[in-house]
Amino acid sequence: MSTNEGAPASLPVVAPTGDLDADTLGPLAADLDAATAGHPGVILDAGGITFGDSTFLRLVLSTHQRTDLRIAAAPPVVTRLFELIGVDSVLRLYPSVRAAQAGAPRP
Repeated sequence: MSTNEGAPASLPVVAPTGDLDADTLGPLAADLDAATAGHPGVILDAGGITFGDSTFLRLVLSTHQRTDLRIAAAPPVVTRLFELIGVDSVLRLYPSVRAAQAGAPRP
């Protein structure tokens, strides 16, 4: 995972990769906690995520509840999870990190 704090909108970017489940979620949770400390929000660059389970979904929702979470470049596997659960209309989804930095929601 990487964190990029040079976003024009001054929101840090957290970019996890691979499968995110109960066994692998720890680093992402730590990165999101660190990114939200002292910032008004965080951008989750989801482009590198290949799988997310219910623990990933729970982390996304809890982060959304406590800060301005912007999810960028979510691949179909992630957007499908959000759609199945019905949170795609609640979460702030963006087509790219740049769009999330600008705050322009996905059409």
